[in-house]
Amino acid sequence: MNTRDPRRWLILVVLCLSTLVLVIDNMVLTVAIPPLAAGLDADVQDIQWILDSYILVFAALLLTAGSLSDRYGRRRVMIVGLALFGCASLVATFAAGPAQLIVARAVMGLGGALIMPSTLSILITVFDETERRKAMAAWSAVATLGLVGGPVLGGALITWFWWGAVFLINVPVAVLAIIAALVLMPESKAPRSKPDPLGVILSAAGMTALVWTLIELPHGLSWPSLVVAVVCLSGFVAWELRTAYPMVPLALFRDRTFSGASFSLTLVQIGNGGLLLVLTQFLQYVLGYSPTQAGLAFIPMALASLLFNTLGATLGRRVGNRLMVGGGLVVMAAGFGLLAGLSAEAGVVPTAVALAVLGTGGGLAMPAAIAALMGTIPADHAGVGSALNSTIQQMGAALGIAALGSVVSTGFTAGMPAGATEQARRSIGDALAVGDPALADTARQAFTAAMSSAFTISAAGVLAAAVLALIVLRERPDTIATPRTLVNEPRERIHQ
Repeated sequence: MNTRDPRRWLILVVLCLSTLVLVIDNMVLTVAIPPLAAGLDADVQDIQWILDSYILVFAALLLTAGSLSDRYGRRRVMIVGLALFGCASLVATFAAGPAQLIVARAVMGLGGALIMPSTLSILITVFDETERRKAMAAWSAVATLGLVGGPVLGGALITWFWWGAVFLINVPVAVLAIIAALVLMPESKAPRSKPDPLGVILSAAGMTALVWTLIELPHGLSWPSLVVAVVCLSGFVAWELRTAYPMVPLALFRDRTFSGASFSLTLVQIGNGGLLLVLTQFLQYVLGYSPTQAGLAFIPMALASLLFNTLGATLGRRVGNRLMVGGGLVVMAAGFGLLAGLSAEAGVVPTAVALAVLGTGGGLAMPAAIAALMGTIPADHAGVGSALNSTIQQMGAALGIAALGSVVSTGFTAGMPAGATEQARRSIGDALAVGDPALADTARQAFTAAMSSAFTISAAGVLAAAVLALIVLRERPDTIATPRTLVNEPRERIHQ
């Protein structure tokens, strides 16, 4: 059991602030895209790169960042990440063109990659097994609040100020988190081990190629990047299994709880991937909501998620991770099913009910899934283990955005009349801009039908995750493996 730090709950506040700044930044963009595009005179390709440059760098460097945090200090790496993120946000605020904003977003992705693994790894080293579930539930609740509160904040900032405010808000939060980390947070790191430069190169190259492949998937399969991803990641796995000092302890996947939680989270994030992006377009383009109204529409999801996240922390120790994850995911699948049933004439109540059900399921399932996964990770590998968790979720989200985005795009084009312009058949925003009432009505119906197909796929994916969790997960005490588990023990004895 870890010695309890008397400042652990204040440290948790710092960790939550650090996580919140990352989540909010990504979510505010879901409602900021239209005014941002107009303000920078950005075309569709520019907007795609503004969104993708962040996730490309973030997901590609997560494993490397997690390894660095274990080796050189989790607090130190988190502070460097916060500084990079804050400075890049300031540059993004006053970007004069799409190119500047794309570069700033890429640097923000680097900062985010350094921050995310450190937050969760510090959490699991500061809190012992008796309090870890509550701390993780609070951390998850704050992340959820940022996830669904980001569009609300983004809509308000755009209405009151201008699109640059969605980046400027990151700066004071990052500064506050840095100061609090320096004052309150102890440094923690793994015992010194040899670096793994080949593992770093192979993982970074492979993850970059994989994320690029997923980003390009809606436009067709990029075979060169896929080949690079397969070769580099296969080489990475082979090298990590044979080197004496692996950057990533792949032996974790021999634990059925770790593997089950990982694959369940991947399936969930595939479903969640395109949720906000698709739904905010539905609310604004189909139902005619303003950016602020579109953000406020997510409040039922936020409230339900926070409520059941708190309830889940209380019930988790009694019910167990397996039932909490399985039951919560079934509720999430029902929420996606309700979203799939929305019509182009849907009112406030059906949308609110669907989002509340979705938030309820997520609040019950996600903290338990993360707790199950992180509970199998040795303390010495907390940083890279946290990065592995984040990478798994990012890959699922990227695959979800690519796959569901492709479903919506293909479905929308198929539902539009052949006589419409090519631009109008590709984008509902362009179709509405034509000014033809009949074409606008057809576009709204086509987008709604395409969205329904995407959310039906999401419901099926989350339901599959529920079945997987119920079959594969097994209960264990809320403990973390001892530091020697993956370093000094023979591979065949790991997690037996």
